[in-house]
Amino acid sequence: MATASLSSDQPRDITRIVHHPSRRRSRTAAVLRDRLVRSLLFCCAAMSVLITFTIIAVLFRESARFFQMQGVTLGGFFGSTKWSPLFTGDIGIWPLVSGTLLVTVVAMAVALPLGLITAIYLSEYAPARIRSILKPTLEILAGIPTVVYGYFALTVITPGLKFFHEGFNIYNAFSAGLAVGILCLPTVCSLTEDALRAVPRSLRDASYGLGGTRFDVSTKVVVPAALSGIVSAFLLAIARAIGETMIVALACGATARMAIDPRQEAQTMTGWMVQMALGDASHESVEYFSMYAVAAVLFVITFSLTVFGNIVRKRFREEYQ
Repeated sequence: MATASLSSDQPRDITRIVHHPSRRRSRTAAVLRDRLVRSLLFCCAAMSVLITFTIIAVLFRESARFFQMQGVTLGGFFGSTKWSPLFTGDIGIWPLVSGTLLVTVVAMAVALPLGLITAIYLSEYAPARIRSILKPTLEILAGIPTVVYGYFALTVITPGLKFFHEGFNIYNAFSAGLAVGILCLPTVCSLTEDALRAVPRSLRDASYGLGGTRFDVSTKVVVPAALSGIVSAFLLAIARAIGETMIVALACGATARMAIDPRQEAQTMTGWMVQMALGDASHESVEYFSMYAVAAVLFVITFSLTVFGNIVRKRFREEYQ
């Protein structure tokens, strides 16, 4: 009996001894694969950070060269209301800033309310079939190249505006702002809808249980609960509008002035950069380096919006169990 038991145990021991090295090799391969993937992900993240800081370094280095040139001062750059480096040498940044803000205000007057209303409809009212049609349509709008929006503003929006009022110029800030608003609409709608749908269903059910209508639940419960996400979507759309390039370069015009009337021609910061990039300005001239100074101001504005958005998101964030 003892001999039989030993002989019956021997194959199991041999199997354990045979398979042990293969298990060790597979475990070693899994560890190496995990380290390789982790190293690859770290390299990708480090590369993105490195590229970002390199761009910032180049931007501010060239901007510093601009302020070291003859006739260029910080007081003239931030204190003057005239911008004409090519002809008169005036380097006041405020005409470009005012043109950018004017286009942004017009764009946000279109994108923010329409995006919010559409997001509420998709999240709280629309049946699944309609939602499946509207969502891809909005995503198509987001995928259209911006140069197409620029020519759409020139060939469709501007003639339509001139049909209703002759006071609109061929190039005007209102037409460019409407096109930028259409461009930003999918961003506002998609991100806002995601924030609204993230609100727990229990809050809606509790509101309905207290006798609230769908409109009451949507406006008094869901929207306040998703406020941090909605504000983040709004700020992202504002930053997108401020940094938009091709639409304003094609439809807004190239005359830098303290823009107040949206029916008139204006120039934005990105529009000036496009003009310099496509022009014949010398690489050692004031107007060439002014492009970097304007870009630095634009970066500071968008970065401030990003920081402000993070503060608002943390301030109004609500967590649910």
